Amino acid sequence: MEWSNITWFLTALGAVVVLLTRVRLGGESAGESNRSSGVAGYSAGLLRVHTTVGVLTLVAWVAALVVGRQEVALGALAGWWLLAIVGLLLLARWLPSHSRHGAGKAADAWGSGAGLSLLGHLGMLIGVCYFTFVTFTERL
Repeated sequence: MEWSNITWFLTALGAVVVLLTRVRLGGESAGESNRSSGVAGYSAGLLRVHTTVGVLTLVAWVAALVVGRQEVALGALAGWWLLAIVGLLLLARWLPSHSRHGAGKAADAWGSGAGLSLLGHLGMLIGVCYFTFVTFTERL
């Protein structure tokens, strides 16, 4: 098994998750307005943190992979974990609200419901666990 190929592939997927999260949530209707029924709103600040941390982490992680320095990788790894936590907080908006007058969730489709968010952010969590393994076992 070639560790570097898997690491580069998961790095690219991490970039896609950051980009798609920004595109899906970052339009004019960020936050409370124009959201699906049964889905909680999210903070526009949380989305900015997700995007900023994501871009900075990607730059640091790619630099760590290119130079092969574990010190740089450890700093980037902290960014990956922060990014995963913020992504899971954004994902939590899909939890049911159970309010008395709330309607059910809108129907899920691949690009418009919880499916893509679940796939991306839970996949990101698994990827960050892999990055942690690769970093601490010195397989950069």
